Amino acid sequence: MIQGSIVALVTPMDENGAIDQSSLKNLVEFHINQGTDAIVAVGTTGESATLDEDEHCAVIKAAVDYAAGRIPVIAGTGANSTTEAIELTHRAKLAGADACLLVTPYYNKPTQEGLYLHYKAVAEAVAIDQILYNVPGRTACDMLPETIGRLSHIDNIVGVKEATGKLERVKQIRDLCRDDFALYTGDDATSCDFCLLGGNGSITVTGNAAPRLVHEMIAAAMNGDRETALAIDAKLMGLHKHLFIQSNPIPIKWALAEMGWIKPGIRLPLTWLTEDCYEIVRAALRQAEVV
Repeated sequence: MIQGSIVALVTPMDENGAIDQSSLKNLVEFHINQGTDAIVAVGTTGESATLDEDEHCAVIKAAVDYAAGRIPVIAGTGANSTTEAIELTHRAKLAGADACLLVTPYYNKPTQEGLYLHYKAVAEAVAIDQILYNVPGRTACDMLPETIGRLSHIDNIVGVKEATGKLERVKQIRDLCRDDFALYTGDDATSCDFCLLGGNGSITVTGNAAPRLVHEMIAAAMNGDRETALAIDAKLMGLHKHLFIQSNPIPIKWALAEMGWIKPGIRLPLTWLTEDCYEIVRAALRQAEVV
């Protein structure tokens, strides 16, 4: 089971929006050196919505190659078309990804039965470990604990990224799922509490900027060391809040550019962080002692 601090990696781009492979390689090395437990390539934070299929798969392959087996790589392969999700998942497996992360179909708002059949179809089509991803704030589609429970009994559906911030769902999902099913949070602000309640890790945006601290906080929480986990989380709280001051990944890409890790590149319809937010995000970076 992949556990711990799992960073939802940004996709570095230059000022014209072209993918910056050199910066991507440097970021992978940075996370390995800082103790990140796994990375997600081309999830929501990786701007999956604006990469075409070939770019999408090329970034996954590059992340796998740069990681070179030193850290698990989870590929973002979700789509609101089941056939597209199957194709992306198949190509991620060929690229050597360790697992895939599939967001609930967005915009078309399937029923719970539609969600079940969607994920079942992908799981049956591609023999790779798959992680469900529930983020109704982005997709307008909430996958309920009962549906997650049904899906958990499909062998290669191995976990869920639950990004509602509803901590009561930890126990609800745990009670409905098979014993070795992994529960990850996708909500940085509640990630410490989530793991103290028995979660298996966090798929984190904050970890892009503060990988060592997030790794240590999640490890402490998973080990039941509440005092240590909460103390570290307090240092990270500014990032948890202000990295979402505008739509993700706008603030985290600005933060990483400020730290010197990437160039100031992002793709429309997203735009660069507005100047009135610079000092707010900069102060959060200082609070976490990463600048």
